[in-house]
Amino acid sequence: MKKTFITMVVLTTILSCKTEEKKTAITVNYPKTKMVDSVTTYFGTEIKDPYRWLEDDKSAETAAWVKAENEVTFDYLEKIPFRKALKERMEKLWNYEKISAPFKEGDFTYYYKNDGLQNQSVMYRKDKDGKEEVFLDPNGFSSDATTSLANVSFSKDGSLVAYSTSAAGSDWNTITILNAVTKEKLETEILDVKFSGISWYKNEGFYYSSYDKPKGSQLSAKTDQHKLYFHKLGTAQKDDKVIFGLNEKRRYVGGGVTDDNKYLVISASTSTSGNELYIKDLEQPNSKIVTVVNNFDSDNSIIDNVGSKLFISTNRGAPNQKVVTVDASNPTPANWKPFINETKDVLSTSTGGGSIFANYMKDAVSFVQQYDYDGKLIREIKLPGVGTAGGFSGKKDETTLYYSFTNYITPGTIYSYDSKTGVSKEYQKPKVDFASTEYESKQVFYPSKDGTKIPMIITYKKGTELNGKNPTVLYGYGGFNISLTPSFSIANAVWLEQGGIYAVANLRGGGEYGKEWHDAGTQLKKQNVFDDFIAAAEYLIAQKYTSSDFLAIRGGSNGGLLVGAVMTQRPELMKVALPAVGVLDMLRYHTFTAGAGWAYDYGTAEDNKEMFDYLLKYSPVHNVKAGVSYPATLVTTGDHDDRVVPAHSFKFAAELQAKQTGTNPVLIRIETNAGHGAGKPVSKTIEEAADIQAFSLYNMGYTELPNKK
Repeated sequence: MKKTFITMVVLTTILSCKTEEKKTAITVNYPKTKMVDSVTTYFGTEIKDPYRWLEDDKSAETAAWVKAENEVTFDYLEKIPFRKALKERMEKLWNYEKISAPFKEGDFTYYYKNDGLQNQSVMYRKDKDGKEEVFLDPNGFSSDATTSLANVSFSKDGSLVAYSTSAAGSDWNTITILNAVTKEKLETEILDVKFSGISWYKNEGFYYSSYDKPKGSQLSAKTDQHKLYFHKLGTAQKDDKVIFGLNEKRRYVGGGVTDDNKYLVISASTSTSGNELYIKDLEQPNSKIVTVVNNFDSDNSIIDNVGSKLFISTNRGAPNQKVVTVDASNPTPANWKPFINETKDVLSTSTGGGSIFANYMKDAVSFVQQYDYDGKLIREIKLPGVGTAGGFSGKKDETTLYYSFTNYITPGTIYSYDSKTGVSKEYQKPKVDFASTEYESKQVFYPSKDGTKIPMIITYKKGTELNGKNPTVLYGYGGFNISLTPSFSIANAVWLEQGGIYAVANLRGGGEYGKEWHDAGTQLKKQNVFDDFIAAAEYLIAQKYTSSDFLAIRGGSNGGLLVGAVMTQRPELMKVALPAVGVLDMLRYHTFTAGAGWAYDYGTAEDNKEMFDYLLKYSPVHNVKAGVSYPATLVTTGDHDDRVVPAHSFKFAAELQAKQTGTNPVLIRIETNAGHGAGKPVSKTIEEAADIQAFSLYNMGYTELPNKK
């Protein structure tokens, strides 16, 4: 193996203070990064991969590289004069009590609460007399609070509970089983569980899903065959029965028991879009698994049942979703009957209080209708404003349900809802030190490169002068049928307080306008997503919200790919690039963990030459060019990310550091004992957010905060 080294680069960043004529400089000495002679041939084309060695997360060399890069990055960040002030403001704003909607299980009412800056929210309960006690406190699961509560499931009568925990943000979980009344631990934990729900059948046991433990690294090795198990209480995990997935190779398998314990519902898929659907009659001994949908052409889920009558949400023949009914005796699509028809707006559903709630997304904001089980519209629910509403779920016999409402300037508020009268009442309003009334959100529609109209919501302080000099973050995702709907963020609130603008573009590839919108940003149409994002930046600049000198682009996971692709295609368009936990090596993403399941959106380099050529054309790792001045870049990832392995970010940062021209720094911030993002302690979340904002403002030219509040 040939070993060469990148010449040490000394980079000096010269920044003008916006309020004074002072100059400040930070010198960056990038670590030496070894290069190797690694070559892979695709359809006759040789592709060099000099940083392949960074894929080995168990290597001492990789660990040493991570340590060296972090030393350089944090040395840089510590020299930003207002970094501490940003963190302190964020902590102050974050420090308010947060309480979830309550839910009843057995004789207790449960809810989550965070006093303000607790690293993990605590699960509390009250008995019938109103006596409160801590039920589960994840802050004590590990010494550094990096072990989080991932999932909690009660048996139907509330007497038993199984909960899963995630260590260091990993997707691999451990399930613990308790007597819910006494909190006594009942048996040995269930280990090595991944991408799983927990669904009880009576008090006999529960269904869960996992993969065989991979050989090699559990953080990066491929996991391809998901299985549904049943764990019977009082037996060893090794004796758990495989219900589905032993003979059928599916990447994602899930199972859930209907509320009446009548049916087991099984969903199985090979990718993140489209699923088979099955049911099994649990009231009939040794009953067979019955097929409802036998292909992956649509997304299907059973949302409820009344006896043998099944209620199914589907986009089969309805890109924006619809609800149908069918009898379980013959449940195939040929027998489906309309219940809630498709509309021009995207539908999602929930059930509770004897009703079905249709939550529609209209241009990325919510409106909700309530139906009875005969399909009759009861009412449209009046929401507190324009934004995102979620919830409206509970047991059938509960009259009082709860929902949350939020938007970019309104902290998430919980409302109680009487399903009989339709009356909403404010239940829990957070006391946040943020003057929401001083800010506004405006939705605009701008043309993309091919003329498609793309919605974007722009949030800023009222009276902001559109002079092209406002520090602006443009955020996007554009993939996997995921929709970006308005929601409040403490970190974004701090950005707004500093005179910043926060813009969110609803790009193709997302789910804002249903399956057709999603498909328009997949595989050989993926460039549409990047074009949509570029057009968003150009709109913000043309309308003088900002300019290239004051624009940062940001996205995470698939959004990290978005940032990586756009910054390599149009490096002059923005001043700062912030790719987080990104999918950045498009030729090898499918070789790690469950990455092959993302092929519906991306395709793979092994599919055919056309797909390989297309991926190579935009793959961020492969499109960093020597002699180009890239924007100031802060790559962020976690060393325990087993969803999008950190090697993507490692290789991208190494390429940028080797080839960057000009004065803009390119750094990588690698969080230790952290994964893809879920369960990250509040302290780490605040530190990362403050660092990202400090880096952005500093590289836009600020040496002091625009607003010193």
